[in-house]
Amino acid sequence: MTMSQSAGTTEVLHYTAFSTSPSGGNGAGVVLDAAALDDADMVAIAAELGYSESAFVTPGPDPEDARSFTLRFFSPKAEVGFCGHATVATAVALGERLGTGDFDFHTSAGHVPVTVREQDGVLKATLTSVAPRVEDADPADVTEALAALGWQAEELDAALPPRIAFAGVRHLVLAAGTRERLARLDYDFDRLLRLMERLDLTTVQLVWREGPTVFHVRDPFPVGGVVEDAATGAAAAAFGAYARALGLVPDDARLTLHQGHDMGRPSLLEVDLRPGDPRVRVTGAAIAV
Repeated sequence: MTMSQSAGTTEVLHYTAFSTSPSGGNGAGVVLDAAALDDADMVAIAAELGYSESAFVTPGPDPEDARSFTLRFFSPKAEVGFCGHATVATAVALGERLGTGDFDFHTSAGHVPVTVREQDGVLKATLTSVAPRVEDADPADVTEALAALGWQAEELDAALPPRIAFAGVRHLVLAAGTRERLARLDYDFDRLLRLMERLDLTTVQLVWREGPTVFHVRDPFPVGGVVEDAATGAAAAAFGAYARALGLVPDDARLTLHQGHDMGRPSLLEVDLRPGDPRVRVTGAAIAV
């Protein structure tokens, strides 16, 4: 099935999120009117686009609210419960058409409010996650993840212990002790895929701490049929919850996450924590490409 056959006259927009340059960020397809598409159509479009995820938009539960939408996300292989970079891309696309301000997005993971604002001539979107949670990772699962990655236990940063973090979807967080370890990513795709499917993980978030609130991250994504994600807003939100739960940062911190540099797609994700609010806010730019 070709895209034209699956989408008919449906317009597919192309954006890159968490960058202000077409050469950076994470690409996403955005279909602003997906009402005529069924699941097979959306999978086919996502597969042909080849982005790690694409977003498909229909009206929200309140038809009278012109800024309320339902979003579904598809990787080239299957539907994904939540995707941060495609959410940011969709919000910017809507902001360009409907104006800046607040939007209500309804996803299978829950309600995700998004605010779009203009900064220095660039539109940025801030998503607010669903309530996150952080849980211990089984040591046997961590051992299997390290084996699939080709990492040694002594290469981890003991100050950032392995955990499973959720802010819409689940991620295993593993921290490298050095930037050099993070830069070398050559993993057993099928072995890691089997582990992630068993644990219901969307990505494995690999991190290295450069400073108190500055991190470099990489996200293998074999469950989506993609070796690596260039910018992962859902994992950024989960990591914000992880950093707060472990007391790594203050309750009012802004974290800066650099992603995609090792794959030639530099991306910038800003993660905000607020005292008294368990949710995590993730901000990034997006541009049409």
